[in-house]
Amino acid sequence: MAADRSPLLEPGWQYVEAPRLDAFRRGDWELLARQRQVFDAGQQAAHALRMLEATAADPGFGYQVNNYRHSIQAATAALQDGRDEEYVVVTLFHDVGFTVCPNSHGAFAAAMLAPYVSDASRWILERHQIFQSHHCHDHPDEAVDPDGRERWRGHEHFAATAEFVERYDITTIAAGLPEAPIAVFAPMVARILSRPPRRILPP
Repeated sequence: MAADRSPLLEPGWQYVEAPRLDAFRRGDWELLARQRQVFDAGQQAAHALRMLEATAADPGFGYQVNNYRHSIQAATAALQDGRDEEYVVVTLFHDVGFTVCPNSHGAFAAAMLAPYVSDASRWILERHQIFQSHHCHDHPDEAVDPDGRERWRGHEHFAATAEFVERYDITTIAAGLPEAPIAVFAPMVARILSRPPRRILPP
């Protein structure tokens, strides 16, 4: 049985021996909390970047660049414009779920980053795909509503989301645009994900 266990990150770490969550006791939870704090500090940013990097060589379905390159182009443009680190990281990951949950990829990215970013950034992530529809002229899918964003007209984050989509989303899908190496963004991702996380409850 022991041979089947996944390796632990650090020597000296311990496994919880209880085989079911309902058999865990206080000491088990405390053990996991101690080890997880170290684990997250060293691994979370790497895991997030690896999730994006896993798509780097993926084929596309018609855009000039794949989703990975779109993400890199968008983050590069935000960086070149002098946006702050949070904004650049949000831009890097805004479409991280595009190929696995295309119809809810904004919510996917928001769920991933919301504990570490501002309410404004979370709002942008959650709604950017709806705001994008405003620019999809002559789209045959009735679900793509050019006026869908209007339900939030007057919201404090409306203008910022419209700007995000216009500057960094709809314009970064072409071959030949600047693409910084992902290593440029890695320290920023690490710093954002090292912030003390907020508790985000389901709506």
